[in-house]
Amino acid sequence: MNMDFIEALSEIEREKGIAKDILIDAIEAALISSYKRNFNTAQNVRVDINRQTGLIKVYARKTVVEDVLDPRMEISVQAAREINQNYQLNDIVEIEVTPRDFGRIAAQTAKQVVTQRIREAERGLIYNAFVDKEEDIVNGIVQRQDQRNLYIDLGKIEAALPLTELMPTDKFKQGDRVKAYITKVENTTKGPQIILSRTHPGLLKRLFELEVPEIYDGVVEIRSVAREAGFRSKIAVHSRNTEVDPVGSCVGPKGVRVQTIVNELKGEKIDIVRWMENVEEYVANALSPSKVLEVQVFENEKMARVIVPDYQLSLAIGIKGQNARLAAKLTGWKIDIKSETQAEQEYGRPKTYGEEMHQDSVSID
Repeated sequence: MNMDFIEALSEIEREKGIAKDILIDAIEAALISSYKRNFNTAQNVRVDINRQTGLIKVYARKTVVEDVLDPRMEISVQAAREINQNYQLNDIVEIEVTPRDFGRIAAQTAKQVVTQRIREAERGLIYNAFVDKEEDIVNGIVQRQDQRNLYIDLGKIEAALPLTELMPTDKFKQGDRVKAYITKVENTTKGPQIILSRTHPGLLKRLFELEVPEIYDGVVEIRSVAREAGFRSKIAVHSRNTEVDPVGSCVGPKGVRVQTIVNELKGEKIDIVRWMENVEEYVANALSPSKVLEVQVFENEKMARVIVPDYQLSLAIGIKGQNARLAAKLTGWKIDIKSETQAEQEYGRPKTYGEEMHQDSVSID
């Protein structure tokens, strides 16, 4: 190696941000192994690379002893003092043993070390770039598919979108653009690994944050999300400003904001409800689009009994219980839904409950 090599390391330091001294230290360590392997020796050696000229020297390190038992590791007091009169017992003597053709081995080893360190540095940069994007949305292009994953090109790295994390309505082919949610970023021995999802509730939340300025600015906040990806979702929103309607903000003028999200989710139905501190009102809102007559709260069981008009029972429960299930997930309360007739028969309540409760919600199909 020579000055050109040292200049090349300086260039790598400027472009890749890897300190030249770190590279040289790594090369020196690798050269020790290369020396022992190529020259079949168990000597204790040190490799020194001159930081200015690039000149490489190999030194055998031997301990000064009275009686030499292993000449590869030890040197007598007499022999040591022939080199330097100041050597004492247990001192370390360094004797240059640089092989004549060591330059070729050194160049090959240095190339391998530098290439590896550059690869590690680039992986580190990619990891740092994406670890802060965990729980965020990214755009990519479908590259390929195997039995378990779609592989999405994110520019600097390929991410895995497990087939189990696709919505039932998702149909992607090579070259299609995909918007997905980053669930995990790991730094593995093979480099950064990024896992994506299209079914995670976080995808719906981030889409609203990106689409609704009031949410992005913090005026409107998302309190809860319940999702059955590809079919139906419910989102509870609250306004910190009494003059701002949280539901209306999410819907947008003529429904354009929420419709953009529905389109991205391939027609997934979305119910936007106003979060309320009052449990009765919150549960009633969560059961949108069904109308509600009364909500009875049982604090100890964290259960709410909801009474709906007879003609609204199937809508309140939903197909295969979906509406009730999502409402329970959204509110965190168990919900028992009864029609007026059932309530009368089971609890002896009068069939007439008066007017329907006021509900602040909207459903987008």
